[in-house]
Order: sequence, then C-alpha cells, then structure tokens
Amino acid sequence: MTDHLSAATGPPDEYVEAEIQRLLTEDPAVAEQGITVVRREHGLVLYGEVESPHRREEILRRVAARFPDVPVTSDIGVTRAQAPTEVEELP
Repeated sequence: MTDHLSAATGPPDEYVEAEIQRLLTEDPAVAEQGITVVRREHGLVLYGEVESPHRREEILRRVAARFPDVPVTSDIGVTRAQAPTEVEELP
C-alpha cells in the first residue's frame, strides 16, 4: 500500500492539469483564457499574463483552494497597460 501512496506525491497527472485549465477558463470568478498550465517534474507551472497583481493573486488563491495538494508555481506576469493619453473618437 505504501507504493500507492507515494505515487500520489509524484508529479500531477494530465487529469489534474486539465481540471486546473478548466477552472481557469470556466470559473466565472477567474475566466482567464490566457493562462496555460504546464506539467513539470515536481508540479505544475501557470504561464501567462493578467492585468494586475491582485488578479494574479486571486487566480493562485483559487487554484490552491481547489487543489491544495498540487504543487503549483506561478510564471504569470502583469501586463503594463497605461491609460490612454487622448480621447478616441469613433466615426
């Protein structure tokens, strides 16, 4: 039985990867299609960009809450969007 338990502490399988990807895209509170989940030797890495540090933290918090036993690393950057300097006029 010990071998079965130790297998659970190995890298996450493709099902966990798919479940996290589904959470990122389908959860209305997250709804991020620009985040990619990649399996690595010791866990999962989330890649992509979001509009604010707060948004990134919220995504990581939701993933950790839903998958507490899965080691997740963030490589999520923050886009540097600036406010427009002039008013855009539409025809």
